[in-house]
Amino acid sequence: MKVNSLFTGLIVLLFSVNCMAQNADGGKQKSKSDPTSKATQFVAALHLDDTAKAAKVTELIKAHLSTVTDWHNAHDYTLVPEGLNPTTGKAFSKLDRQFIIDSTIPKTVHETLMAGLHQYLTDEQIELILDKYTIGKVAFTMNGYKSIVPNINPVEEAFVLTNLKLAREQAIDYKNIDEISLVFKIYKTKIEDYFTNNGRNWKAMFKAYADQQIAKKKAGDQTPAATDKE
Repeated sequence: MKVNSLFTGLIVLLFSVNCMAQNADGGKQKSKSDPTSKATQFVAALHLDDTAKAAKVTELIKAHLSTVTDWHNAHDYTLVPEGLNPTTGKAFSKLDRQFIIDSTIPKTVHETLMAGLHQYLTDEQIELILDKYTIGKVAFTMNGYKSIVPNINPVEEAFVLTNLKLAREQAIDYKNIDEISLVFKIYKTKIEDYFTNNGRNWKAMFKAYADQQIAKKKAGDQTPAATDKE
């Protein structure tokens, strides 16, 4: 298995567990998937004392979520012809084609939301809202890089965090977690190239991390047998 594929598999698995944990805390996720419920849930996390401000922010987010959903539903993946990805040489998947057509949503949709958020909220509050949109992917992925890269330094950490935050803001204009993950994949590729181009071997670092996790799992599997013998 290629290192990149293994990395993607591990991240998807760990992120799925993270999402399930968050869903358990938040109640029945399916009942809260519509724009009104999501917007209400997002703003509730801010604990705003100003009810008028809370109502305006809720309407902003609701309008944005509704527009993103409507655009996605009105633009089927078949609007993008079948073809080859010029980077990989592989045929576009259904997800690739849906991502491409969804990426054509007018820029004003994003700009209207961000302008409104900056009008009513602090930078820290805006970050919390963006994290809600992307289910905490910035912190989760950042922790992954800290685990994989030995002695990550402040310059490297700043580069990673900057790119993950760029991915987060871009990702809010996509309807589902599969498309959000594709946005993050674009920036993760940049991050991993950065490590390799600046004296770090990303593939070697990740292989060492993966081997370590496999060794830990094997050691854990053997623990009950050792206990039985004692």
